[in-house]
Amino acid sequence: MPLTAYAAGFARLALANITREYPNFPAHLVTSPEERLEPSALHPAFYGAYDWHSSVHMHWLLVRLLRRHGGTAAFPETAPVVEVLDRHLTPENIAAEAAYLLDRPSFERPYGWAWLVALAAECRAHGGAAGARWAEALAPGVAAVERLLADWLPKATYPVRHGTHPNSAFALGLVLDSGEVSAATTQAVRERLLAWFADDHDAPAHWEPSGQDFLSPALTEADAMRRVLERERFAQWLDRFLPALRSGAPCPLLEVPVVSDHADPQIGHLLGLALSRAAALRSIAAALPHGPVRTRLAEAAEAHLAAGLPAVRRGDFTTDHWLATFAALALDTGRDEPM
Repeated sequence: MPLTAYAAGFARLALANITREYPNFPAHLVTSPEERLEPSALHPAFYGAYDWHSSVHMHWLLVRLLRRHGGTAAFPETAPVVEVLDRHLTPENIAAEAAYLLDRPSFERPYGWAWLVALAAECRAHGGAAGARWAEALAPGVAAVERLLADWLPKATYPVRHGTHPNSAFALGLVLDSGEVSAATTQAVRERLLAWFADDHDAPAHWEPSGQDFLSPALTEADAMRRVLERERFAQWLDRFLPALRSGAPCPLLEVPVVSDHADPQIGHLLGLALSRAAALRSIAAALPHGPVRTRLAEAAEAHLAAGLPAVRRGDFTTDHWLATFAALALDTGRDEPM
């Protein structure tokens, strides 16, 4: 199922979301009655799509779609997408966003940070005058994230393993994929992932999913380790980490999650879990040698993708403001390009 078939619909959805200021869920600590609290005052670039991280990654989605399909008959949204990105991704707006991040070192750590560098990488990969313009505007944001990572990583003794936004493995995997941070920061990220996860074994896959996961703790960890281990070592690590894959025993990670109420904002996270699992399963499978484990993972990925895709656009803002990004990740996984 190629992303091409969904490009125009995803673009319309993202455009509507990143320009929609309300309803909004700002993760902002109010320190005085004089503060301006309108989302667009706090976040001149990333004020829409309900919350900051969703706004950032829906911008990423627009740049990805523009890079893949801009100017084609399948993508008539090229002009409005460029217009909105030019309006949002300005030096002035990103300077304000970078200052906000530096003033609040735990804000959006690490999920939103990772999506910001992924957005910059996507702009750079887009190329041309527009991509260069947006990447240059985003440079202060990337620099802010790099400073924040440099402060945080040495004291991040333990990873956050649960399947929501603070998950450490998912975010650091995006940072590595971006190629936007310095060699020193890249090495620090790799070393932290290895320190956290290299000795892990017998993951408690039967504990998954939790009731509001949109990421799989086990699969995001495995996908992160795929990025830092050579192929043979990764296959050996995976055998220890998820032995059921090799033995053929039942594995809950391969079973499509049951979503009892699509409109419930927390239970609805499980729709995203189906799509993020699909992306992780595809990328892990591609890193393994041909054989039963690879086939098993690839088949499970397709089942998860088929279950998650119909929910991407429902007319319900609780899912419409974020889910298309994870659909694009699942559909586009396997290309050797920046996230």
